[in-house]
Amino acid sequence: MALGKDYATQECSIASALEVIGERWTLLVIRDAFYGVRRYNDFLVHLGIPRAVLASRLQALTAQGILEKRRYQESPPRDEYVLTDRGTALWPTLRALGLWGREHLTGRRLRIFRHAACGTELGPYGECPACGTVVAVPDVEVVPGPDLSRDPADPVSRALLKPKRLLQPVEADAA
Repeated sequence: MALGKDYATQECSIASALEVIGERWTLLVIRDAFYGVRRYNDFLVHLGIPRAVLASRLQALTAQGILEKRRYQESPPRDEYVLTDRGTALWPTLRALGLWGREHLTGRRLRIFRHAACGTELGPYGECPACGTVVAVPDVEVVPGPDLSRDPADPVSRALLKPKRLLQPVEADAA
């Protein structure tokens, strides 16, 4: 029996969510958007994703209201992709998936997420143990972990070697 291409017969909110974010590469595109990647070429070089796949994922995420396409240059016309509120609401899902992968698969601390206001590493549910509050996404700072390569090949990875807040545009240079 052939594997179906959708979950149309499933009456389940997880199946509904997978229809939107369950394709290969999609969560990595969203992850990069949290890191501040906004431009097509930056997604392309950081992910190593085929152009047609990236174009398809960006189009689908925009159609679903997870990303918003914004014009940043008129001549020639160029757009960037920014997480919407709907997209930002995926943060707990990505955080949990990353923690699960670290604990059960890699054991490596590649990135550390901390409360920008006090510098405390976030707890497993996005809470600040020192302040006792769940930290809003714009107040989360990502810093390189001890197991992250300090000599990455692509400019986005090099830019992410510096501490930065989530959602703030990544400053990737070509050097």
